[in-house]
Amino acid sequence: MVASTAVRAAVCTALAAGVAAPVLRRRLSLPKSLVLTSAASAPMAARVLMAPSPRRDAAVAVLQMWAYLAAYEMPNDDPGALERRVRVDYPVRVDSAIGRGVIPTVRLQRALGRPGELRAVEKALIWTHWLWFAFPHASAFYVLCRDEKGFPRAAAEIYATFDVGLLGYWFLPTAPPWYAAKVGKLDAAGGAEMRRMMVEYGERFWTDRWPRLYGSLAGNPLAAMPSLHFATSVSAARVLARQGRLQGVVGWSYTAALGIALVYLGEHYVVDLLAGLGLSLGICAAAPIAAPLFDRVRCVLDELGAVAAG
Repeated sequence: MVASTAVRAAVCTALAAGVAAPVLRRRLSLPKSLVLTSAASAPMAARVLMAPSPRRDAAVAVLQMWAYLAAYEMPNDDPGALERRVRVDYPVRVDSAIGRGVIPTVRLQRALGRPGELRAVEKALIWTHWLWFAFPHASAFYVLCRDEKGFPRAAAEIYATFDVGLLGYWFLPTAPPWYAAKVGKLDAAGGAEMRRMMVEYGERFWTDRWPRLYGSLAGNPLAAMPSLHFATSVSAARVLARQGRLQGVVGWSYTAALGIALVYLGEHYVVDLLAGLGLSLGICAAAPIAAPLFDRVRCVLDELGAVAAG
């Protein structure tokens, strides 16, 4: 009984710390390592404390994303320092080679766009981009509701894609096309006139709400390599395809449309998408190798859960 109470108290403390640390880190000047460790422990604490159920699976996924968001924003704690570190030139060179001297974003905007005008198809691409904020999580939730036994694998593939992709944002911060155009790095690649249509439309559609909405979603604007928009959508499409043919068509159709949108709108280079595709395929290939380790971790957490339950 004493052991059960002690374990439960320790795990509850870890859960509370993991939830609170990302919120309080700036106010209390908490070390990044402490925040990341605390936030990463929260999903494991939830697994220990909660009885097996779809609700527990959902809670673990939500807390994992809470930890991801904290880690995603940290490189931008000092925007000036991040801008001094950010790589701008190498994706311009690669995409210029792909586009034969002009990056694909500019080629597409020149061929299909109309200066000063936003056509219906461009608005549709913008909404396709915005829908990404729900797509990977909605895909995981769909599997949770339809195939509870398949959810651990599906969630692991989707959320591991998020987590591993963070390494690029921390160690190789890379600017997207709109930033390169902003600082004049696209002039030689024919991109001086590149438009960032998402902002144009966002300001018109959301009016006074746009600055706050954009600010809440742009915690790290210089995080383009790899494209986690595309990588996580590829992972989600693979997950949906295992659920059935129709689900796979929906998943892959959305992912293809998103890829077009990201390049056309100037949010990502083609090379960012290729890196994201490679990341997702790498996660899939590594899953069988990592499975025994994760199974062991789950067993340990379940044993702790049994002790905490008394």
